[in-house]
Amino acid sequence: MDTKRVGFGADALTGLELRGVSKSYGETEVLSRFSLSVPSGTLCSLLGPSGCGKTTALRIVVGLLEPDEGRVVLHGRDITDLPSKERNLGMVFQNYALFPHLDVFENIAYGLRRRRFPERRVREEVGKALELVRLGGYDRRAVAELSGGQQQRVALARALVINPEMLLLDEPLSNLDARLRADLRDDLRRIVDELGITTLFVTHDQEEAMSVADIVAVVRDGRLEQAGAPRELYDFPATPFVADFLGRVNLIPATLSVDAVSLLGRSFPRPKTTFSDGPVLCALRPEKIALAPPEEGNLLGVVRKSTFIGPVIRFIIDVGAERPLVVEESAASARTASPGERVSLRFSPEDLRLFGNTSPEAAPMKKEA
Repeated sequence: MDTKRVGFGADALTGLELRGVSKSYGETEVLSRFSLSVPSGTLCSLLGPSGCGKTTALRIVVGLLEPDEGRVVLHGRDITDLPSKERNLGMVFQNYALFPHLDVFENIAYGLRRRRFPERRVREEVGKALELVRLGGYDRRAVAELSGGQQQRVALARALVINPEMLLLDEPLSNLDARLRADLRDDLRRIVDELGITTLFVTHDQEEAMSVADIVAVVRDGRLEQAGAPRELYDFPATPFVADFLGRVNLIPATLSVDAVSLLGRSFPRPKTTFSDGPVLCALRPEKIALAPPEEGNLLGVVRKSTFIGPVIRFIIDVGAERPLVVEESAASARTASPGERVSLRFSPEDLRLFGNTSPEAAPMKKEA
């Protein structure tokens, strides 16, 4: 197993390209002119709600589905018409797909034996793979003796031992508890960095995507909504859907004028924007709002609910609008505020992200805890 490389060739700057890929089942269009570019050696997360088309895109890359139109290019080579077995890709499934009658060693060695590797080489490569996923000494364990996290590590080792051109993972952590998911995320990030392998990671979990990926590609209704670095998408979402899907957000109808933005009955200095005067939609992250005494902030409100969530306290504040505002403050420094208490809210207009004349219904609002 090659333990340090950048994609399939160090000069191949683009690892994976999906060019105008479309796929329909009968009258239902699952992917529509879907295009995505993943730099070589990076981990890209396809993120979106169930049914958005992200797993269909992955299966087209693997070769399990044929696109109706469009091309799939891997490290500069068009693989659209290649059979799956000729694409040399490593795949990790949600349900692990291990062989229950084989021990850990033979599960990992399966692909090497299919390729007729000599026995000595098989032992060497499986040993390296076991060390890479931190399962040294587990080679003769039965699959049934392993925890869910250990089984997923075996599946990852099996995918990597064949030295694939690319690694693909379909919701690989969704069957694990929160602590195991966090541990395996860290290990996956370490392995991708160590091998320099181009990776496509499908998930519906925004925290998972943000914590592990170099690039997050948000998918909605078969189309790419936005792709970029996690911090870029979080701080500068292109659409209300992206703003809402990547964490909590307050979506507030507002009006732009020459020198001001008016929202919730108050006017604030106009933030930098290319939008024309008129109706807009503002996005404001809960952590960008601070509670203050009634006389000190921008807006007055009444605490409807406060919830302790470990490192943060989440407040639901009634400001006399159709929707309450969500405020999150560090539990270590949060101001004490009880339901029914009048408070003031303080934020900077520069933290507002503006969208065109779009209603809040354009993004699915999460139920407040």
